[in-house]
Amino acid sequence: MKILKDLLYDTRISEIHGTTHTAVEGIGIDSREVKPMGLFIAIKGTQVDGHDYIKQAITNGATTIICEHISEDLILPEPVTFVVVKNSSTALGNIAAAYYDHPSNDMKIIAVTGTNGKTTTVTLLHNLFRMLDRKAGLIGTVENRIIDKVVKATHTTPDALSLQKLFREMVGLGCKFCFIEASSHAIDQNRLSGTKISGAVFTNITHDHLDYHKTIDNYIVAKKKLFDMLPVNAFALVNSDDNNHQDITTDCKANISTYGIASIADIKGRIVENQLHGLHVNIDGQDLYSRLVGEFNASNLLAVYGVAKLLGFNELDTLTQMSLLKPPAGRFEFVESPDGITAIVDYAHTPDALENILKTVLTFKKGQERVITVVGCGGDRDVTKRPVMARVAATGSDRVFLTSDNPRTEDPAAILEDMKAGLDPIEMRKCISITDRKEAIRAAALFAEPGDIVIVAGKGHETYQEINGVQHDFDDRVVLHEAFIIA
Repeated sequence: MKILKDLLYDTRISEIHGTTHTAVEGIGIDSREVKPMGLFIAIKGTQVDGHDYIKQAITNGATTIICEHISEDLILPEPVTFVVVKNSSTALGNIAAAYYDHPSNDMKIIAVTGTNGKTTTVTLLHNLFRMLDRKAGLIGTVENRIIDKVVKATHTTPDALSLQKLFREMVGLGCKFCFIEASSHAIDQNRLSGTKISGAVFTNITHDHLDYHKTIDNYIVAKKKLFDMLPVNAFALVNSDDNNHQDITTDCKANISTYGIASIADIKGRIVENQLHGLHVNIDGQDLYSRLVGEFNASNLLAVYGVAKLLGFNELDTLTQMSLLKPPAGRFEFVESPDGITAIVDYAHTPDALENILKTVLTFKKGQERVITVVGCGGDRDVTKRPVMARVAATGSDRVFLTSDNPRTEDPAAILEDMKAGLDPIEMRKCISITDRKEAIRAAALFAEPGDIVIVAGKGHETYQEINGVQHDFDDRVVLHEAFIIA
């Protein structure tokens, strides 16, 4: 038995890969069988600690164990090699990158992080670069893409092993760029370790994921970590309209640029016109007419333009192609009724995102039309934002239908009670609670009259509803279409 300590995270990691004779196996947070002569990496997860499965991994044939500590009661057999590291998840990222021959060295990886706008920004970037006839990959919440081939997404940012495998497939098919959503969970869990990032974008920080990060300061630190890891020859593009943008780049060694609408910025935008079916934005003195709607999307468009500019693309060509971009599925997506009711389906599941949608819609009101909002909160997630979500919905709407999102293992009625705790008596009179999401959407459609605007928030592109561990077919857009026909 050998014990190696304080393994350095550099090219020497490939020497360990060379001893395994198999793909990296048994990450340590699930029960997958470890192949003979395999490598087992013990990672401490949020629910399970892989260190508790080291003995089982050895029994199943692991000959190399990477871990952060060795239990005193563990019998260390021959010829198993133990590699003790400071952080197993960081080691996994470096090993995965080495196993797939460091694919991020062969293309430019652009990571986008922030509470809101990640999916829209990376999707628009991928679509733009395809229009510019560049082979590019996409890794995001809705889907992954290798050029135009869709690969199902299970997480906003995949685990390190899956991520490096995707990168290698992209490189193999000629991709020179990849645009990736970097969630705070993924950054905190070191899933990007071993990845050479050519550029990073910061969109904003608002209330979200406090069930995981516990405090907003921890949440900011997780986002900041992405910019701390950037090399000196990379770029950092940050939203100067967000108060946290300077904190994010405090220790950043990359070239820092800013974009903004309401503040001084290197890449400056100005909203000329914001209508229900599109934006007119002036960017760096040039006019852009876009099909996207709302100030928040003007900010996303600035980020897209900024990335293309920093990557060396012609500014006029970029803006010309950007005028053809469409919003991603489930992001301010319209569903029209036969009698003139406009419905908007959006993924808005944070207080700030919902407030942005409502503010945008309110600017379009011309008379007595009403804003009717259907909204819920997910189960087994941040409880503290539930009353805030209800308050935001009630403040910006004429009528609110509180309902289920993905209740997961929680009682939907209990989630609604948490939401209603944020309402005062006047706001409460605006709200109706219907736990069944389909019935809530139908009720909103029946309540609406021609000219009214119905907002269905929280699920957007999702085509399922998760209840007690089971995913049921559910699509807000389909339910709305059916409801308008019945109405």
